[in-house]
Amino acid sequence: MPSPFPGMDPYIEASGYWEDFHDSFLTDWRNALRASLPSAYSVYIQERVTSIALPDKDRRHAVADVGVTAPDSYRPKGGVATTAAASCVPILLDHDLEETARETYLEITRRTDRKLIAVIELLSPSNKETPGAPVYLAKRAALLNQYVHLVEIDLLLRGARLPMREPLPMGDYYAFVSRAEQRPKAEVYTWSLRSPLPVIPVPLMAPDPDHALDLGALFRLTYDTGHYERELNYAGNAPAFLRPADQEWTKALLAGRA
Repeated sequence: MPSPFPGMDPYIEASGYWEDFHDSFLTDWRNALRASLPSAYSVYIQERVTSIALPDKDRRHAVADVGVTAPDSYRPKGGVATTAAASCVPILLDHDLEETARETYLEITRRTDRKLIAVIELLSPSNKETPGAPVYLAKRAALLNQYVHLVEIDLLLRGARLPMREPLPMGDYYAFVSRAEQRPKAEVYTWSLRSPLPVIPVPLMAPDPDHALDLGALFRLTYDTGHYERELNYAGNAPAFLRPADQEWTKALLAGRA
Protein backbone atom coordinates (compact mmCIF):
# COMPACT_ATOMS: atom_id res chain seq x y z
CA MET A 1 0.00 0.00 0.00
CA PRO A 2 1.43 3.43 -0.89
CA SER A 3 1.99 6.22 1.60
CA PRO A 4 -1.18 8.22 2.29
CA PHE A 5 0.73 11.48 1.83
CA PRO A 6 1.05 13.13 -1.59
CA GLY A 7 4.74 13.82 -1.00
CA MET A 8 7.03 13.29 1.96
CA ASP A 9 5.60 11.20 4.80
CA PRO A 10 6.27 12.92 8.17
CA TYR A 11 5.58 9.69 10.06
CA ILE A 12 8.96 8.39 8.86
CA GLU A 13 10.67 11.27 10.66
CA ALA A 14 8.50 10.77 13.74
CA SER A 15 8.82 7.00 13.93
CA GLY A 16 12.50 6.39 14.60
CA TYR A 17 12.96 4.64 11.23
CA TRP A 18 14.85 7.53 9.65
CA GLU A 19 18.26 5.81 9.44
CA ASP A 20 16.77 2.76 7.75
CA PHE A 21 14.77 4.93 5.35
CA HIS A 22 17.76 7.20 4.67
CA ASP A 23 20.01 4.36 3.57
CA SER A 24 17.27 2.65 1.55
CA PHE A 25 16.32 5.89 -0.19
CA LEU A 26 19.96 6.64 -0.97
CA THR A 27 20.45 3.14 -2.39
CA ASP A 28 17.48 3.64 -4.72
CA TRP A 29 18.94 6.99 -5.81
CA ARG A 30 22.26 5.26 -6.54
CA ASN A 31 20.58 2.54 -8.58
CA ALA A 32 18.48 5.02 -10.56
CA LEU A 33 21.50 7.19 -11.34
CA ARG A 34 23.62 4.22 -12.40
CA ALA A 35 20.88 3.09 -14.77
CA SER A 36 20.35 6.49 -16.40
CA LEU A 37 23.57 8.54 -16.28
CA PRO A 38 25.87 8.57 -19.33
CA SER A 39 28.58 5.91 -19.27
CA ALA A 40 31.21 8.56 -18.54
CA TYR A 41 30.06 8.64 -14.89
CA SER A 42 30.21 6.33 -11.90
CA VAL A 43 28.02 6.62 -8.79
CA TYR A 44 29.02 5.31 -5.38
CA ILE A 45 27.57 5.29 -1.89
CA GLN A 46 30.21 6.65 0.44
CA GLU A 47 30.29 6.61 4.22
CA ARG A 48 31.86 8.93 6.74
CA VAL A 49 32.16 8.16 10.41
CA THR A 50 32.61 11.14 12.67
CA SER A 51 33.42 11.21 16.37
CA ILE A 52 31.62 14.05 18.10
CA ALA A 53 32.54 15.23 21.57
CA LEU A 54 29.44 15.49 23.74
CA PRO A 55 28.88 18.83 25.48
CA ASP A 56 29.62 19.01 29.18
CA LYS A 57 25.94 19.07 30.12
CA ASP A 58 25.58 15.58 28.58
CA ARG A 59 28.43 14.11 30.58
CA ARG A 60 28.19 12.79 34.15
CA HIS A 61 31.02 13.59 36.51
CA ALA A 62 31.86 11.80 39.77
CA VAL A 63 33.83 13.79 42.32
CA ALA A 64 35.11 11.02 44.60
CA ASP A 65 38.36 9.17 44.05
CA VAL A 66 38.88 5.52 44.87
CA GLY A 67 39.24 5.15 48.64
CA VAL A 68 41.51 2.65 50.36
CA THR A 69 40.83 2.03 54.06
CA ALA A 70 42.23 -0.27 56.69
CA PRO A 71 40.17 -1.98 59.40
CA ASP A 72 40.29 -0.45 62.90
CA SER A 73 41.85 -3.59 64.31
CA TYR A 74 44.93 -3.11 62.18
CA ARG A 75 47.78 -1.97 64.41
CA PRO A 76 51.33 -2.65 63.23
CA LYS A 77 53.39 -4.30 66.00
CA GLY A 78 57.00 -5.19 66.41
CA GLY A 79 58.42 -8.50 65.35
CA VAL A 80 57.41 -10.18 62.14
CA ALA A 81 55.81 -7.71 59.73
CA THR A 82 52.12 -8.28 59.15
CA THR A 83 49.86 -6.73 56.51
CA ALA A 84 46.11 -6.35 56.91
CA ALA A 85 43.90 -6.78 53.83
CA ALA A 86 42.74 -3.39 52.59
CA SER A 87 39.11 -2.75 51.70
CA CYS A 88 38.92 -1.24 48.17
CA VAL A 89 35.56 0.38 47.30
CA PRO A 90 34.98 1.08 43.59
CA ILE A 91 33.51 4.32 42.35
CA LEU A 92 31.68 4.21 39.01
CA LEU A 93 33.00 6.78 36.53
CA ASP A 94 32.18 7.43 32.88
CA HIS A 95 34.69 6.91 30.09
CA ASP A 96 35.51 10.09 28.20
CA LEU A 97 33.79 8.75 25.08
CA GLU A 98 32.72 10.58 21.96
CA GLU A 99 29.48 10.03 20.09
CA THR A 100 30.00 8.33 16.73
CA ALA A 101 27.89 9.46 13.78
CA ARG A 102 27.73 7.28 10.66
CA GLU A 103 26.49 9.03 7.53
CA THR A 104 26.11 7.88 3.94
CA TYR A 105 25.98 10.05 0.84
CA LEU A 106 26.44 9.75 -2.92
CA GLU A 107 29.43 10.67 -5.05
CA ILE A 108 29.29 11.05 -8.83
CA THR A 109 32.73 10.67 -10.36
CA ARG A 110 34.26 10.68 -13.83
CA ARG A 111 34.78 7.04 -14.69
CA THR A 112 38.19 7.39 -16.36
CA ASP A 113 40.05 8.90 -13.41
CA ARG A 114 37.45 8.97 -10.58
CA LYS A 115 37.56 12.74 -10.46
CA LEU A 116 34.81 13.93 -8.10
CA ILE A 117 32.05 15.73 -10.02
CA ALA A 118 29.11 15.98 -7.62
CA VAL A 119 28.09 15.06 -4.07
CA ILE A 120 24.47 14.35 -3.14
CA GLU A 121 23.51 14.59 0.52
CA LEU A 122 20.24 13.51 2.11
CA LEU A 123 20.30 15.30 5.45
CA SER A 124 19.89 13.35 8.68
CA PRO A 125 18.86 14.66 12.12
CA SER A 126 22.52 14.58 13.19
CA ASN A 127 23.32 17.10 10.42
CA LYS A 128 20.77 19.57 11.79
CA GLU A 129 21.19 19.35 15.56
CA THR A 130 23.99 19.95 18.06
CA PRO A 131 26.55 18.45 18.44
CA GLY A 132 26.59 17.04 14.89
CA ALA A 133 25.50 20.13 12.95
CA PRO A 134 28.80 22.06 13.30
CA VAL A 135 30.71 19.00 12.07
CA TYR A 136 28.48 18.66 9.00
CA LEU A 137 28.69 22.39 8.24
CA ALA A 138 32.49 22.21 8.35
CA LYS A 139 32.48 19.35 5.83
CA ARG A 140 29.97 21.28 3.73
CA ALA A 141 32.23 24.35 3.73
CA ALA A 142 35.16 22.20 2.59
CA LEU A 143 33.13 20.93 -0.38
CA LEU A 144 31.92 24.41 -1.28
CA ASN A 145 35.55 25.52 -1.51
CA GLN A 146 36.26 22.83 -4.12
CA TYR A 147 35.18 22.76 -7.76
CA VAL A 148 32.50 20.19 -7.02
CA HIS A 149 28.73 20.37 -7.45
CA LEU A 150 26.83 19.90 -4.19
CA VAL A 151 23.17 18.83 -3.93
CA GLU A 152 21.64 18.79 -0.44
CA ILE A 153 18.10 17.58 0.18
CA ASP A 154 16.34 18.26 3.48
CA LEU A 155 13.25 16.09 4.02
CA LEU A 156 13.11 16.72 7.77
CA LEU A 157 10.78 19.21 9.42
CA ARG A 158 12.76 19.40 12.66
CA GLY A 159 16.19 20.87 13.21
CA ALA A 160 18.02 23.93 11.93
CA ARG A 161 17.95 24.80 8.24
CA LEU A 162 21.14 25.06 6.25
CA PRO A 163 22.58 28.57 6.55
CA MET A 164 22.53 30.97 3.59
CA ARG A 165 23.44 34.66 3.37
CA GLU A 166 19.83 35.61 2.67
CA PRO A 167 16.68 34.34 4.42
CA LEU A 168 15.31 31.12 2.99
CA PRO A 169 11.95 31.13 1.20
CA MET A 170 9.04 29.74 3.19
CA GLY A 171 8.57 26.00 2.96
CA ASP A 172 8.55 22.68 4.77
CA TYR A 173 11.17 20.82 2.72
CA TYR A 174 14.20 22.08 0.80
CA ALA A 175 16.70 21.15 -1.84
CA PHE A 176 19.91 23.14 -2.37
CA VAL A 177 21.71 22.82 -5.70
CA SER A 178 25.11 24.49 -5.57
CA ARG A 179 26.81 24.48 -8.96
CA ALA A 180 30.58 24.81 -8.81
CA GLU A 181 30.65 27.47 -11.54
CA GLN A 182 27.93 29.63 -9.95
CA ARG A 183 29.18 30.01 -6.38
CA PRO A 184 28.43 31.74 -4.10
CA LYS A 185 24.96 31.48 -5.66
CA ALA A 186 22.87 28.36 -5.10
CA GLU A 187 19.48 27.27 -6.35
CA VAL A 188 17.03 26.73 -3.48
CA TYR A 189 13.91 24.64 -4.10
CA THR A 190 11.16 24.46 -1.51
CA TRP A 191 7.77 22.80 -1.22
CA SER A 192 5.15 22.08 1.42
CA LEU A 193 4.11 18.96 3.32
CA ARG A 194 0.96 18.87 1.19
CA SER A 195 2.80 18.97 -2.15
CA PRO A 196 4.30 16.15 -4.22
CA LEU A 197 8.04 15.68 -4.06
CA PRO A 198 9.65 17.53 -6.98
CA VAL A 199 12.19 16.67 -9.67
CA ILE A 200 15.62 18.05 -8.68
CA PRO A 201 18.45 18.79 -11.15
CA VAL A 202 21.83 17.15 -10.56
CA PRO A 203 24.63 19.06 -12.34
CA LEU A 204 27.24 17.10 -14.29
CA MET A 205 30.34 17.96 -16.35
CA ALA A 206 29.93 20.48 -19.15
CA PRO A 207 28.62 20.11 -21.80
CA ASP A 208 26.42 17.34 -20.34
CA PRO A 209 22.96 18.57 -19.29
CA ASP A 210 21.64 18.23 -15.76
CA HIS A 211 20.30 14.88 -14.72
CA ALA A 212 16.72 14.90 -13.38
CA LEU A 213 16.36 13.21 -10.00
CA ASP A 214 12.66 12.41 -9.53
CA LEU A 215 12.28 12.44 -5.77
CA GLY A 216 8.59 11.53 -5.88
CA ALA A 217 9.05 8.40 -7.99
CA LEU A 218 12.03 7.28 -5.93
CA PHE A 219 10.21 7.90 -2.65
CA ARG A 220 7.33 5.72 -3.77
CA LEU A 221 9.79 2.99 -4.75
CA THR A 222 11.57 3.10 -1.39
CA TYR A 223 8.33 3.23 0.58
CA ASP A 224 6.78 0.32 -1.31
CA THR A 225 9.79 -2.00 -1.39
CA GLY A 226 10.58 -1.22 2.26
CA HIS A 227 6.98 -2.01 3.28
CA TYR A 228 6.92 1.02 5.54
CA GLU A 229 3.12 0.85 5.76
CA ARG A 230 3.67 -2.13 8.10
CA GLU A 231 6.07 -0.25 10.35
CA LEU A 232 4.45 3.17 10.68
CA ASN A 233 1.63 3.73 13.16
CA TYR A 234 -0.89 5.94 11.39
CA ALA A 235 -3.54 5.21 14.02
CA GLY A 236 -2.07 7.49 16.66
CA ASN A 237 -1.99 11.25 16.86
CA ALA A 238 -0.35 13.26 14.12
CA PRO A 239 3.34 14.07 14.76
CA ALA A 240 3.55 16.78 17.40
CA PHE A 241 6.06 18.80 15.39
CA LEU A 242 3.49 19.53 12.65
CA ARG A 243 1.78 22.92 12.66
CA PRO A 244 -1.77 22.78 14.08
CA ALA A 245 -3.30 23.30 10.63
CA ASP A 246 -1.19 20.47 9.20
CA GLN A 247 -2.14 18.21 12.11
CA GLU A 248 -5.81 18.73 11.23
CA TRP A 249 -5.07 18.15 7.54
CA THR A 250 -3.18 14.96 8.41
CA LYS A 251 -6.05 13.75 10.57
CA ALA A 252 -8.52 14.26 7.72
CA LEU A 253 -6.16 12.63 5.24
CA LEU A 254 -5.73 9.51 7.33
CA ALA A 255 -9.43 9.33 8.15
CA GLY A 256 -10.13 9.03 4.44
CA ARG A 257 -7.60 6.22 4.20
CA ALA A 258 -9.33 4.00 6.74
